[in-house]
Amino acid sequence: MISMVILTIGLLAVLATIGVTMAANVTSQEDLLARQVASEAMESIFNARNTSQLGFPSIANTTAVPPGIFLSGPQALKCPGPDGILDTADDVSCLTASGAVCPNAGVQCLAEPGPDGIVGTADDVIVSLNNVTRTITIAPLLDGSGNPIQTLSSVTITIQYTVPNTGHLRTYVLNEYISSYH
Repeated sequence: MISMVILTIGLLAVLATIGVTMAANVTSQEDLLARQVASEAMESIFNARNTSQLGFPSIANTTAVPPGIFLSGPQALKCPGPDGILDTADDVSCLTASGAVCPNAGVQCLAEPGPDGIVGTADDVIVSLNNVTRTITIAPLLDGSGNPIQTLSSVTITIQYTVPNTGHLRTYVLNEYISSYH
């Protein structure tokens, strides 16, 4: 009798482990997407600085003093506009591989293979990323006396997304420092 209780407890533990594993597997695609979206935005900022497309004072939020070019607050994932930099005022609607505007007001979308299992054909399934927002926060770093360091800023990119089928809100944060030196 005691061995049956121990065996039952062991089987329930294995069953619980399988449930946790399945839940982690469901969110892994969204977690990877969040990390990639944050890295893409960070690369956009560093690339603009490295190519001298932006002066260092422009690498700030629009609400900063003096104002920079990056929009404040959560932003829908739009495609970069003529300046080639994400989350600025000139961002445009994204297009699918076939050239059509992505659904949900042009929010970035992904093409997944349709029933034929091949991406790039007419039966592709278009998945909108309207459940994802990106916030770029740029703040000057302070020295030991509390004075801003003029050549160094902190960049924090926060990705928030809703996990499909569960509705849980998840957050991914990427922090980097950027200096005026290339």
